[in-house]
Amino acid sequence: RKVQEVASRPDQQEKIDLWTRKNALEHVRPMVLIFPEGSWEEVMADWEWETDDPFTRSLEQDLRVRLYYAEHLRDDSVVEPVVGNPTVVHSTGYGFDEARTEPSQYKGAYRIDPVLIHESDVRRIAAPEIRVDWEATRRNAARLQDLLNGTLSVETQLDGSFRGWGPMDTLARWRGIEQLFIDLVERPQWIHDVVSRLLDAKMAELHQLQAQGALTLNNRNTYNGSGGFGWTRELPQKDFDGVHVRPRDLWGYARAQIFCRVSPQMHEEFSLRYERRFLECFGLTSYGCCEPLHDRLDLLKKIANLRVVSISPWADIAKSAESLGDRYVFSWKPNPAVMAASVWNPDAVRSEVRRFLEKTRGCITQIVMKDVHTCAREPRRLSEWVRIAKEEVAREVEAHGAGR
Repeated sequence: RKVQEVASRPDQQEKIDLWTRKNALEHVRPMVLIFPEGSWEEVMADWEWETDDPFTRSLEQDLRVRLYYAEHLRDDSVVEPVVGNPTVVHSTGYGFDEARTEPSQYKGAYRIDPVLIHESDVRRIAAPEIRVDWEATRRNAARLQDLLNGTLSVETQLDGSFRGWGPMDTLARWRGIEQLFIDLVERPQWIHDVVSRLLDAKMAELHQLQAQGALTLNNRNTYNGSGGFGWTRELPQKDFDGVHVRPRDLWGYARAQIFCRVSPQMHEEFSLRYERRFLECFGLTSYGCCEPLHDRLDLLKKIANLRVVSISPWADIAKSAESLGDRYVFSWKPNPAVMAASVWNPDAVRSEVRRFLEKTRGCITQIVMKDVHTCAREPRRLSEWVRIAKEEVAREVEAHGAGR
């Protein structure tokens, strides 16, 4: 009931309108989002749970997180009176199971144990066999409906990872990061063979999901790309029949995070040329996550349906602003290290946001704080970051207008 009350407030519709206009490349104020991610366990440390069963605990956590956003974080995320019911999908995988050695240190770095070892192993990469378990999906939906008793509606939703692809990130987890970089130089044709097979496998997966009627629209309050939401009137396509969802009715997403220090030429040769073929299946697309893209934006612009570009903490903001202008959504990711510092420094937050706003006047921007692995056990930092960012946005808009 509390979630329903929050969802019915006028400010929720106002945020929906702003997101819709932003994704249509209209000049509206910069939107502000935060995703605590690894910090949620610190936020939830003193929560007293009402449920123990994994199914109901998942629902309780979903609803309580929404209320925490509304009551504490207060960013530009939207609370809807809808609960998602994940489609149950079984997959045989791509032929390899990732292996890694976990760290002994809390939240430390793990070590990748290569599983793609011999060049002949490329033949093991296979298109997955997909089976949608509609019986289990309907059973879960019925249980949710019974628990919610009509207070919130239930919608079956396919996991968004099926609409995203990062072949180089996958290959790094199979091959090992250092070895992958060596392979780019020493066995380039082999890398092409591997990525080509990965593309064929990913496309086969997508086609099977479509054939089994598992694709679900993501043009509303769905997480988009590496941060943002999918609100748009441009999807689904005008010829959508209202039942059979196709890739071109959806947002797609691709990334190559592991290519942070790889040249634009290698990025194009080994990754983008394949990712474009995947992304061309969709109606609108997003690109990027942690990799700095300021020196290869001209290559990204060859993606015909590109709409949102991630500009990471390690990218040149001024160069990115000059290149993107108001023709794409500039999705800026501030450095999350500020959240983990031994001493909280709100002045540093304010200065960083202000510099960003000054450098991106005239752009279509959103500010997305993510990859927050810790808030130093001070959850107030999360809400204070949002407050400061929104204050700076308001100051900028007052001085220069929404079009900035």
